[in-house]
Amino acid sequence: MKIAPHFLYWIAVVGFFGLFALLMLWNTVLTPPSKFPVALMILITVTPLLLPMRGFLDRQLKSCAWLAYISLIYFIHGCVEAYVNANTRPYALLEILLSLMIFFGASFYIRLTGTRT
Repeated sequence: MKIAPHFLYWIAVVGFFGLFALLMLWNTVLTPPSKFPVALMILITVTPLLLPMRGFLDRQLKSCAWLAYISLIYFIHGCVEAYVNANTRPYALLEILLSLMIFFGASFYIRLTGTRT
């Protein structure tokens, strides 16, 4: 059975926009921060996702690779948050799932569409 590269790309896209929406909702509606301004938390959490976004949406392999690396930051954050805070555990588990969708989708997309040397 052969998996089409565009299927893997769409897995990464769903993970990307899902993670983006989760981070926006988490910091504004679901559990807004009490010690820091909401705008600062959104800026800190969402900015790394926005850096490779244009290239990722244009299916550039280098941007896909960078997005896969950046998604590991969100994986680590989700693991730590799920372990430490029981109140936000469902959001953290969703963050883990979405970041893994980005990582594996983008990584295997690169692997299947990259040039062979």
